[in-house]
Amino acid sequence: MSRRVVNITLDNLDELPRRCRTCVFWELDPVSRERADAVGDPGLEKEAWVSATLLEWGSCGKLVFVDNVPAGFVQYAPPLYVPRSVAFPTSPVSADAVLLMNAHIIPEFAGGGLGRMLVQSVAKDLTRRGVKAIEAFGDLKVEEGGCMVPADYLLAVGFKTIRPHHRFPRLRLDLRSALSWREDVEVALERLLGSMTPEGALRPV
Repeated sequence: MSRRVVNITLDNLDELPRRCRTCVFWELDPVSRERADAVGDPGLEKEAWVSATLLEWGSCGKLVFVDNVPAGFVQYAPPLYVPRSVAFPTSPVSADAVLLMNAHIIPEFAGGGLGRMLVQSVAKDLTRRGVKAIEAFGDLKVEEGGCMVPADYLLAVGFKTIRPHHRFPRLRLDLRSALSWREDVEVALERLLGSMTPEGALRPV
């Protein structure tokens, strides 16, 4: 069984699950997203966001393949490139951190260490680029059909709450810690990514 992690680019964007391929929950502010869903083309908006982010900042996502079959992905970017990030009551994201937007392992591939591969790849990439931390907006009341990461799982994989909230706390993971995770944290990471169904991982709240 061969496994490989590659950067998300315009050439492989279609390898994302279909719902995610046309989901712009994070890439647009709430008003623009509603407009795109109603009269625009979310798929084109997604392409435009990836293109601009790649050109101006660099790699903003990872895809993992198992025997050439796409098995999961993560997306991340500085908050400046993520309009949705300012819509949360616990924003803004810290100036020295990159935002973890979303993460998902296809259920049939869960439990095989792919989540660990993805996040360690992200951590190494960002460390080389001088980034100190990853932050994320957790959800304490995850609803079916949402694309928020459960706060409990973020805590389980090593994130720490830096701004509490009854629904959307902001959490932070120091990248030096991410590169030396213990086995129990890696198992928790698999639970995080494997527990999110395609519907739940890819649809906006």
